[in-house]
Amino acid sequence: MINQERLLDTFLHLVQIDNPSGQEAAMAQYVMTWLRGEGFEAQQDAKGNVLAQLPGQGAPLLLSGHLDSVAPAVGKQGVVRDGVVYSAGPTVLGADDLAGVAAIMEAVRAVREAGRPYRAAEIVFSVEEEIGLRGAKALDWSMITAKEGVALDLNGEVGGICVAAPAQDTLRVTIHGKAAHAGVAPEQGINAIRVAAEAIAAMPLGRIDAETTANIGTISGGAAKNIVPDRVELLGEARSRNAGKLAAQVDQMRQAFEAAAQRHGASVDVVVTHEYGVQLIDPEAPIVQLCQAAARQAGLTPTLIETGGGSDVNIYTMHGISAVNLSVGYRDIHSTDEHIAVESIVKTARLVAALLQII
Repeated sequence: MINQERLLDTFLHLVQIDNPSGQEAAMAQYVMTWLRGEGFEAQQDAKGNVLAQLPGQGAPLLLSGHLDSVAPAVGKQGVVRDGVVYSAGPTVLGADDLAGVAAIMEAVRAVREAGRPYRAAEIVFSVEEEIGLRGAKALDWSMITAKEGVALDLNGEVGGICVAAPAQDTLRVTIHGKAAHAGVAPEQGINAIRVAAEAIAAMPLGRIDAETTANIGTISGGAAKNIVPDRVELLGEARSRNAGKLAAQVDQMRQAFEAAAQRHGASVDVVVTHEYGVQLIDPEAPIVQLCQAAARQAGLTPTLIETGGGSDVNIYTMHGISAVNLSVGYRDIHSTDEHIAVESIVKTARLVAALLQII
């Protein structure tokens, strides 16, 4: 049913389209044109997400992928060596998530060509997934009726089914010290960088436990080496598959900043943004059972897994859709070493087709 040559051609063509987060217009236009050319009703919402309907039997199944890639994503080219697709230049390949997008495109075309009954589907190709799931957060939910679905946006062997993914909070921190001449009157200043350093040293970071991680990712401040820095800005995050643990970790980070600021007579602003909630689904849920059955039908071994990264599925879960993220098989994502086996793309398309054939 799946046409491997056609699928690979589709994937390689998608790879050639520039698609940094926030600059997916050309990618969205190509996918829209393709969908309409195949006879689908396709449209974009105000954010730029592409949505389409596949008429069929039963309640619709949501099929989801994202159109953006992490930088560097301009001038991408794919090259096939020994059955594996690599980036031909100093860019990411974009298999995350163009392999998932290509697999959905091939699968919906293949099930229609097969002439056998298939399930109805609603296709969502989101934008700006890589910079905070912004496309999914801005979806026009009036255009979506599906109550269960899958995203094709997970690393690991095809057949992997993610049943748990963390919630994430972002911390934006500003420390206000006091400027002074570093050589003439340092005692008159309050060093905001020192406050930040003490706070970071006092807080738990990295792998907190099996469910929880935390990180301070960026720090900026200071004007010159001879000025006591009066302002520092930091950006950090915490993630956990347990909402209580997430709240506790964020509180510890906040308290560390506040305590360090108080010791030095500085002030601090900590703004916490809840990016998305936990994705946690019962392994016995119908969507999980469907994915396991489809994997077996496609000749794959289904495996239930947990992950430390978020995806559009977290947003779908927050909106009451019973959804899981499925492995696509790409490797070394978010790097110029990113690659994917052609066989993995084919397996993913077979899996999507199987999902639609179980009615």
